[in-house]
This record gives sequence, C-alpha cells and structure tokens, in this order.
Amino acid sequence: MTHAPTPTADTVRRLVRSLLEEGTGGTGGPGLRPVGEEHGYTWWVGTRHVLRLAPDREASVRRRRELRLRELVRPHVPVAVPASVAHGDWAPGLAYTLDALVPGGTADEHDVSAVGEADLAGLLTGLRAVPARQAEAIGVPRTAPRSLEALRRMAVHAAERLAAADEFDAARLLQLTPPGAAQLATQPGAAVLTHHGLTGEHVVVSADGRVRGVLDWTRAALGDPAEDIAGLAVAVGSPAAVRAATLAGYGARPCLRGLWLARCDTVIRLTDRLEGRAAGTTALLRTQLRRVWEPIMLERVTDIEKGEPEP
Repeated sequence: MTHAPTPTADTVRRLVRSLLEEGTGGTGGPGLRPVGEEHGYTWWVGTRHVLRLAPDREASVRRRRELRLRELVRPHVPVAVPASVAHGDWAPGLAYTLDALVPGGTADEHDVSAVGEADLAGLLTGLRAVPARQAEAIGVPRTAPRSLEALRRMAVHAAERLAAADEFDAARLLQLTPPGAAQLATQPGAAVLTHHGLTGEHVVVSADGRVRGVLDWTRAALGDPAEDIAGLAVAVGSPAAVRAATLAGYGARPCLRGLWLARCDTVIRLTDRLEGRAAGTTALLRTQLRRVWEPIMLERVTDIEKGEPEP
C-alpha cells in the first residue's frame, strides 16, 4: 500500500514560488505560514492568498469538483465565493488550489448584524435556485436526509452523560418527543443544493456584521436544506439562523428541523470530545452548544400547521 506524502514547508515554498512571481521568504517569515491545526495542508500565502493541499485522492476529487461548483454557485448568491488563482497537483494524484483570500473575520469572531442575516437569507435563497441537474452534472452527490428520531435518541443518551458532568440540563432535550421528531421529517421534493459545512470558520463576517463570503464548498450535496439551517444555528446562533431561513422563504418545519438537528449534533459532539472520542476545541464546542440552545419565538413542534407546504 502506497502512503500519501506529507507536505513540508519546503514542499509548499517550492510550489508557491512556481505559482507566484514574488517569493515567500523563510519558513517562519510572514509570507508563508500554516493555518490553525490543519497539519500542514492549509497555508496562508502572504496577505492575499490561501493554499489548500488535498491529503488524499478522495479529498482531491472533492477539491476538483469544488472548483466547478464555485463557478456554478457564484451567480446565484449575494456573498463572495472564493476564486481560484491556480490549481493542479502538488503530488501525483493529489490536488491543490491557490485561492484569493476573502477579506474579513469569521462568524466565531464577529456577530452577524440584521443586514448580515439578510445576506444569509440571500445565500439560502441562491442555493435553492441552483439547478439540481447542473450540480449533479459536475458530480455533486445526493444525500438522504438524516433520521431526526435516531439522532434524538443518541442525543438523549449523550445529554445524560453531560448532565452527570454538570455540563448540560438533559431535561431540555425532552422538548423533542418521538412524535415531534416524526413530524419534522423531510417532505417529498425538498432536496436542494446545500453547502453542508456552514461552520463559524467557513462564514466570513466583517466587523460591521455583514456576511462577506462562504468558504470550503467541498462537502456540498443535494439534500436536506435543514442541514444548512442547522449549520447556521451553530455558526451564528439559532435566532439569527431561523430569521435568515424565514426571510429566505422556509417555513416552520424546515426551520425547526434545522434547529433540532443542530441541538442534537452539538450535544453529541461535546460529549464525544469530553469523553475522548473526538478532537476539537472544548471551549468552541461549548460555545456552539450555547448558540443552538438560544431560544427562538417558534419552539414547539405542535405549532406547525398541518399540511404546511415546503418552499
């Protein structure tokens, strides 16, 4: 079995010098530095570019598909989608993209304003407008909707362990009953293009609260729009996410489904982290848990009108 190579600073420096006219200086210089805890696969290049190296062939397929998908999405959404300056292979069969940096901070650093919520509404509206056939033609997969009831059962057990650690009030999950989870099942024909990875680090927010861009489209899929509503609840809080989804034309069912997907997911993720089964920053996971449990005006599944149409 052949193992994929691990990129080094020298690998990255040589690649960048071949792509850009200006050099990047020394390894520890300001021109070239690794991004966060990406294990050397994502690098800041100066102040205007970011280099992303695929670690394996599966990721390379997603990275190449992302290039085509961004061009398909760009005309439909009101926020910036990263533009590729160069792309190719950094090692045999392993893709890279050098992208222009989208200026701004992240949703983890800046609160989203009312105008920013309108930006998010435009994002959700635009994604729904992308023709499914065109997305499928470039290889975007279809994903089946998750079972909210199965997720609820997992979250109930996780919440009990969080409660034992004095991290969470497990009774809060009792608001979602098995009949309620069944009522929040997806409706036929509801599949749309979803980003499927709207975390705080992927939502670019300026200091004035406007949403300026959305990063990393490698997980995009045709599927349940509630997944993106759930992602926004984690990134910007449940009230802002539900207001944006409502402004985008989504009714109570997908909004509440997204809310409860996010609530169950965050309970499970924090439990897994505290019990050593998953990586991640505990403080961020606690913040995400707090965000998704912020109350919204419409909380009860029983408030959904029978036969409410999907947008």
